[in-house]
Amino acid sequence: MTKKSGVVVLGIFVADTTYLAERMPVIGETLMGRGFSVGPGGKGSNQAVAAARAGAETTFLSKIGKDTFGELAQSTYRESGVKAQLMIEEAEPTGAAFIYVNDTSGENAIIVYPGAAGKIDSPFIEENRQTIENAKVFVTQMEQPEEAALQALRIAKGAGVTTVFNPAPASRFSPEFFELCDYIVPNETEAEAIVGFPVDSFETAQKAGEILCDKGAGVALITLGEKGVYVHSKEIRAMVPAVTNAPVLDTSGAGDAFIGGFTAALSENQDVVAATRFGCATAGISVSRRGTAPSMPQRHEIDDLLKNVGY
Repeated sequence: MTKKSGVVVLGIFVADTTYLAERMPVIGETLMGRGFSVGPGGKGSNQAVAAARAGAETTFLSKIGKDTFGELAQSTYRESGVKAQLMIEEAEPTGAAFIYVNDTSGENAIIVYPGAAGKIDSPFIEENRQTIENAKVFVTQMEQPEEAALQALRIAKGAGVTTVFNPAPASRFSPEFFELCDYIVPNETEAEAIVGFPVDSFETAQKAGEILCDKGAGVALITLGEKGVYVHSKEIRAMVPAVTNAPVLDTSGAGDAFIGGFTAALSENQDVVAATRFGCATAGISVSRRGTAPSMPQRHEIDDLLKNVGY
């Protein structure tokens, strides 16, 4: 029997086109921006980069186009140590994202077009069955087609792999997802979309956590930005505080940084609270830097921050 190891992420790569400005324009208005960059992004891709930099053996499953953005994807994985199992679509472009970042607060708004990764389908998942089954931790989100994510989670769950589901972006999805995930990791907006009320405090997070677990999830982790992460299971009711070592510059990619760090720690058999602290440290460093994938910290940086805050 093959020993399970590492983190496998199913998701999409997009080229992030990021615009810095004082505010979002209204319809019909043109604003002068204060900065611009192009870099690697996509939730699944960001999570894979974060997990690899955090020290996990990491494999990323996706589709890209045969174009400049696709070349950016491949160079990103080479530089980050991610093993990429990519199918190149000749007829579809690599995905792209518009990211607005408020240059004062660091808050962001995002539009994503998945491009080739929108063609992730059942044959692609079946082609990668063995990789999924051999993982220690499997992660997916909602940016690729829902049925592909479900199929991959079924394979992972059936093989005894620890499963992590990030229900992002916020949308309706099959109730089957809950019973297939050992860990569900929404942010405030995504949690609210599921439970139907604002989730912005310990009390509301606890109520939301109960609902998520009642629906079948093993453990609910609700990321609450600067407040930290609420962890809920049958045995645990804990708020793990956010940690950082510098002023916040850009919160885009923070949730992906958390999931990458969290799953890397899970793959090392850290318990859920310790893994959550590790994920918080990963996110805390990423928000002090511009960009998404480029902001993900190295393992020694995460360890140093945890040591400095006394964890």
